Amino acid sequence: MFSNRAHWNATTNRLTVARLAYRGTLLDLTSSNPTTAGIAYPLDEISEVMARAARAPYDPQPLGLASAREAVAHALACDAADVVITASTSEAYSFLFKLLCDPGDAVLTARPSYPLLEHLAALELIDLHYFPLEFHRRWEINPSRIETAITGRTRAVVVINPNNPTGSYVSQAEQEEIARFGLPVISDEVFHPFTFADRSPSFVRNDVLSFALGGLSKSAGLPHYKLGWMQVSGPGKHEAIQALEMIADNFLSVSAPVQAALPELLAIAPRIRGAIQDRTSQNLATLRAMVEKCPAARVLPVEGGWSAVIRVPRIDSDEALALRLIEEHGVVIHPGYFFDFESEGHMVVSLLTEPRIFEEGITRLISSLPQ
Repeated sequence: MFSNRAHWNATTNRLTVARLAYRGTLLDLTSSNPTTAGIAYPLDEISEVMARAARAPYDPQPLGLASAREAVAHALACDAADVVITASTSEAYSFLFKLLCDPGDAVLTARPSYPLLEHLAALELIDLHYFPLEFHRRWEINPSRIETAITGRTRAVVVINPNNPTGSYVSQAEQEEIARFGLPVISDEVFHPFTFADRSPSFVRNDVLSFALGGLSKSAGLPHYKLGWMQVSGPGKHEAIQALEMIADNFLSVSAPVQAALPELLAIAPRIRGAIQDRTSQNLATLRAMVEKCPAARVLPVEGGWSAVIRVPRIDSDEALALRLIEEHGVVIHPGYFFDFESEGHMVVSLLTEPRIFEEGITRLISSLPQ
């Protein structure tokens, strides 16, 4: 009765079953929802902004209200004509896959990576092909691995800048190498402002058609406000924006009040972003200090984002360790296979977790490892 775009009745994985069966309070080290992480928000100020915006009339503009596009352009230091407003980064992907691909075409992206892309590609009837991130002293993109993965149906390269979960930025040198392939580049930069090291620039170029994605979800800690954007650059950008206008005109999905409020929300955003950065930096420092005392584990280098990767002994599968942590220690973490790491021995934790829960969860994780 249904299409073959997705596994509509996928079985519940063992980790979810274990979580549901656990009798007690779990320490969840995987949450990425800033609104439930004990982050301080200027709620009264935001409420006043949205109350004013609720009076905005309906003015359907497929690429976004002029005031919204101008506000994003001011934040990005670009031309408002190069900005397209969407309801989310996921919707931006959907629009771009429609723009660049026919059914059966493919887009190329790095692995490990967050699994959302796999589902978004399937819903557009396109394939997702991969090249591996290589870990040396940092997670790196090897251009030869991209070249090997390109086929006659490859229509775009997707980079996550910084990657989720490895936290590695796409360096300037890596951007140069990727651009040389001449394929359109979709750069997901929702975590770009959150840095622990020198931040690489946005993937905005004049030599290749590129789309840099961002939004309120991460940059302002407002995932429930449902507004994202893309900055279009490079050869063919005018034609691309015209085509995106046609696609968006069939949906008109972005809320008028949140667009009207966007200039003021972006003015408030640095304070929320700063509170989130303080949280993630504190937890990363705690994690490094605790794991440094555990010979069996290592925190891999992280340059930005909200996650950290912990190397653990490959005595058992990552799934088995994650199950044992739930069942015996009441701690929830992401096993590496969730992000398609090439080998066992990787665990991923969210640095957004409340510090008290985070520290206790890491203590229990360390106690479960060989000493």
